[in-house]
Amino acid sequence: MDSFPAHDIIWTGSYTADSGGSGTGIGAVAAAEDGTLRWLGVAAAADSPSFLAAHPLLPVVYAVAEHARTVRAYRRAGAFGLEPAGPAWPAGDAACHVAVEPSGRFLVVCCWGDGQVLYYELDADGGIMDRAAAAGSRDPYRGASGGAQRPSRAHAALMLADGRVMTTDLGHDLLRIWNVRPGPVPGLVLDHEVVLPQGSGPRHLVQHPGGHVFVVTEYSIEVAVAAMSPSSGDFRLGFVGPATAGGALPGDSAAEIALAPDAGHAYVGVRGSNRISALEVEAGGAALRPVADVPSGGDWPRHHLVRDGWLHVAHERSGDVVTYPLDPETGLPGSPSGRLRVASPTALVPARARLTPRE
Repeated sequence: MDSFPAHDIIWTGSYTADSGGSGTGIGAVAAAEDGTLRWLGVAAAADSPSFLAAHPLLPVVYAVAEHARTVRAYRRAGAFGLEPAGPAWPAGDAACHVAVEPSGRFLVVCCWGDGQVLYYELDADGGIMDRAAAAGSRDPYRGASGGAQRPSRAHAALMLADGRVMTTDLGHDLLRIWNVRPGPVPGLVLDHEVVLPQGSGPRHLVQHPGGHVFVVTEYSIEVAVAAMSPSSGDFRLGFVGPATAGGALPGDSAAEIALAPDAGHAYVGVRGSNRISALEVEAGGAALRPVADVPSGGDWPRHHLVRDGWLHVAHERSGDVVTYPLDPETGLPGSPSGRLRVASPTALVPARARLTPRE
């Protein structure tokens, strides 16, 4: 039987029949140095494990089950398999994102359906052992336009370099910054919030090594930069600009944002027109400038991964992962170099984390 080092495996999330997809669970893909991807098989049968996170130190993977409203830990078994490591824990409605703290102390789950942000404490083996709900969100634009009350839509969590946690609320146009509460009743305590333009829909986010946080907005197809004050530690909204060089098109919705290893470029996926936009990082991370849009190579680029000079794009609707080489000088994607069939892929997560630029 073949064996693969952890860093050569990419786990794939998917939508299964309960969510209208054709996947069957968490998949395993072998990644070669030349960018080639090879399907290994289903690592664990699961219902719509739409987003995944790998433990930074242990062979453990966490998956949210979006339709079943749960989160579960899986431990590596055999060459590329995963087996449940404890029971499924309850989450919220349409749990859509999970992120693990860099030392493996806890994870955070965001729930699109009801806006919940949930904290799960982890034991020394990476198992889930406790759960706490964070404070709910209040719409900062409530009553501003006289329309109906907008629902909270928590969508993603980012572990900040200073130990805090930042989450997006797509429905309330908010970035929420949390302190981690230790002690006998651990959890998340709200520190402050950053309000984005009304209707922008902050979705996913990544932190530049200089400390700025880049946020892609699903509805307005923009990138926003949140800058931290050196004196107070509070974030404030700085730059907001277009996410694409060619502008947003009817039916577009932005998806993932990823950072190049040298932090000189960011890459945004746009569903609808099915593009990947490359943006140049300017002013030490204070601004982003779109420089080129390229076809994503499939239908509905839900998620993408930058790895070892390659860009892998997961297309939910066309059922494939398309690979592009990244020019080491310009940072721009070249011509597609490969296509791997994967049923309804929704996330691409390396089995073992690479060092980030700030590390």
